[in-house]
Amino acid sequence: MTHCDRRFPHTHVARVSWVVFCLLVGPVKAQDSMSAAETRRTEAGVIATDEHWSLAEMTGDTSYLDQMLLAQYESVNDDGTAHSKAQIVAGAAKRSGTDLTTANSKLAAYRKEHPYSTTVAIHDNTAVVTYYDPTRGAQTSIKSADIFIYENGRWHALYSQHTEAGKS
Repeated sequence: MTHCDRRFPHTHVARVSWVVFCLLVGPVKAQDSMSAAETRRTEAGVIATDEHWSLAEMTGDTSYLDQMLLAQYESVNDDGTAHSKAQIVAGAAKRSGTDLTTANSKLAAYRKEHPYSTTVAIHDNTAVVTYYDPTRGAQTSIKSADIFIYENGRWHALYSQHTEAGKS
């Protein structure tokens, strides 16, 4: 399972809105496709960034990923294997050219199969976004967590951790 596959569970109303927006305007460069919401130092801003991240991985938008992931970014799988920013970007590049309709269909199918809920904690310029099984609750079933840093007017991912709770 790729990092992108693990990110699919982060879908909710804002992600659907983002996908609909992208379907209407078509593919564009990362700088042009960043929504105004992504520039806000708020819960909505970090969620919009996370949603765009999933879409960028699914469609191979390496330009967006390269500027959104910090140089030190690392994603740690539930088995302890770490993946660097370069590995994440390279994995997404393999999906370059994937159309938004296909990405949206895969996202919807995954979301239906793997429902989740999200919590966001923000302190100063740091946000922690956690994803958990809504039937078991946030205290017993964290599937993954992402740490974001707000700098230069936008959110950037620093670290992701995935757990066994995401397996079904």
